[in-house]
Amino acid sequence: MEKIEPTSKEVGIVTKQTTEWHSIEWKKAYRQVRKLRQRIFKATRQGNWKKVNKLQRLMLRSYSNIQVSVRKATQDNKGKRTAGIDKEKALNPQERGKMVDTLSNLKQWKPKPTKRIYIPKSNGKQRPLGIPSITDRCIQAIVKNALEPAWEAQFEATSYGFRPGRSYVLINIFSDIFVHSLTHLVG
Repeated sequence: MEKIEPTSKEVGIVTKQTTEWHSIEWKKAYRQVRKLRQRIFKATRQGNWKKVNKLQRLMLRSYSNIQVSVRKATQDNKGKRTAGIDKEKALNPQERGKMVDTLSNLKQWKPKPTKRIYIPKSNGKQRPLGIPSITDRCIQAIVKNALEPAWEAQFEATSYGFRPGRSYVLINIFSDIFVHSLTHLVG
């Protein structure tokens, strides 16, 4: 990231900020986001809600979180080539850098309407699907990183539905292991 120093007339004002997408240290960015998520999780488990609130605000403003979220929404996501209502698809590296800069300086946000398409179901009916714009997807990822650790800390350890790193398949595996271990104890 290149920052131009302010002139004497513009004390404390950064006049230009550009993010070079290929110069981002991804390991460092992911590590910072992971550590902040862990701190939010730990504070939630301890019931320190004031600290949770401060850490979540820090996560929302975190430059590393913005970088990681833009990468997730524009590169890692399977739906990156699906255009929203603004007709933007997967961005090139220069556009991703501009997106990071835009989101870093964003003060207020009003989401754009979602693009509505219908997917046919097996019974002949259609299921509606809303596709948000790229900017909205990035902001959703930023907010998700701030909220998810607090909610994960409050969920039951035995809850497996729609949670990161867990699925109904794991329930079947654990139940098979449990039943198998019981047959060895009894039989």
